[in-house]
Amino acid sequence: MEDFKPILSECIAGNQKAMARLYHQFAPKMFGVCLRYARDTAEAEDNLQDGFIKVFANLHSFRNQGSLEGWIRRIMINVSLEKIRKQHLLFPVEDVSVYDSVNFSDDVIAKISADDLMKLIQELPPRYRLVFNLYVIEGFSHQEIAKEMSITKGTSKSNLARAREILKRKVLENFGELKAQDNYTA
Repeated sequence: MEDFKPILSECIAGNQKAMARLYHQFAPKMFGVCLRYARDTAEAEDNLQDGFIKVFANLHSFRNQGSLEGWIRRIMINVSLEKIRKQHLLFPVEDVSVYDSVNFSDDVIAKISADDLMKLIQELPPRYRLVFNLYVIEGFSHQEIAKEMSITKGTSKSNLARAREILKRKVLENFGELKAQDNYTA
């Protein structure tokens, strides 16, 4: 585990070279975080920039409790969530019953790469993409997601279930034969 105390002290003191080193150390990974929440690369780049501005402005508040990377990641997520809230992209989604009960074989899973899956996740409606990323990728609980997004815990669970169903359908449409089953409930 790398000791960042010396570089953090230099960054807090305003040393531009230290800031550049810290940026280059974490920017590639944090860009990936920002990209998961952005509509496109340009928006992810903006979020990364805004995020690092906040990182440098708040470095003095980092207490070396937990990892520096985790602290920076959380700032990037918060910057991305803030932008989504300002853009009012958390609107209800149309009827998604067309995505119910999609089944597929392991052969389909073998055909899809991580990059292909990330592209499909980017195509999710904003609210579903956000809940999916926070829960599946970032490891937030439904309670934490509900608090971050000002929704109920049940809505978070429902949005995650719908996101998964949409992704299943998209995987089949793009990488396998679509074999949706009719699912009738009593």
